[in-house]
Amino acid sequence: MVMRPHTLLGTAAVAGTAVLGYSAVVERNWFTVRWCQIPVLPAGSDALRILHITDLHLTPGRHRLLSFLRTLDALGPDLVINTGDSIAHPRAVAPLLDALGPLLERPGVFVYGSNDLYSPMPKNPTRYLWRTSADEHKRHVPDLPWAELGAGFEAAGWMNANNSRSRMKVGEFDIEVAGVHDSHIKRDRYALVAGPADPAADLRLGVMHSPEPAIMDKFVADGFDLLLAGHTHGGQVCLPGAGTLVTNCGLDRARARGLSQHPSGPGPRQRAFLHVSAGLGTSPFAPVRFCCRPEVSVLTLVPRMG
Repeated sequence: MVMRPHTLLGTAAVAGTAVLGYSAVVERNWFTVRWCQIPVLPAGSDALRILHITDLHLTPGRHRLLSFLRTLDALGPDLVINTGDSIAHPRAVAPLLDALGPLLERPGVFVYGSNDLYSPMPKNPTRYLWRTSADEHKRHVPDLPWAELGAGFEAAGWMNANNSRSRMKVGEFDIEVAGVHDSHIKRDRYALVAGPADPAADLRLGVMHSPEPAIMDKFVADGFDLLLAGHTHGGQVCLPGAGTLVTNCGLDRARARGLSQHPSGPGPRQRAFLHVSAGLGTSPFAPVRFCCRPEVSVLTLVPRMG
């Protein structure tokens, strides 16, 4: 049987509406926890559990997202790492801090993403197929309460790692942490944290929002073992068989989410583990996810092999 053109168009419209509804209503709120084991600690160490959260882009009315955040302390992390883009609205800070609740009583580290400073703007999402969003943040004066957000985290004892380097004790572990502000909007200042990492530390951790290869190269050259980033949303809209279409940064699509190494590719050279989280939220102007569920990651660090 041959379908008439108007029948084909009608069928395509129904299918498109169904996919859009699924992406905006179901998958966008279908939160998950990813588990990953990383052999990066000294021989003989106990395990260290890190909760990696990122890219909430919180706006009023995201009650399912806030409810999910309230469950995360039950995962029992030893350390919480927030790699930015926590808010996307002036009234998001208080609900976020309330939902994090007991997680704020645990050791933590945070950096900012661009949407912690600048509110999102309406745009055609297909433009990401040929350009990044860096040009959208040429506004000079932030219009979101990033300082209030940071003050809330710091009041809880979390380390502000924006262009900063410090040492922290987490249980038995001595951890050296260096971080940069968002490279995507050119606020990173690696020179402020540059220098060889201390080989005596149990863990050397590099934290950033956008996983730009040029910045990650510097972390690796300085001897950091594990790099954590967000920003990519895992592609946010992925295709079965094709996977991630865009990363919105210099990172290749194959490493848009999950665990990999940097630099990638063959050859004997110094490397670090890289974990990129697909994050929990979306821009309020592109409130969909497809084949890319919103996530947090629990990273279980264990002794190195060999």
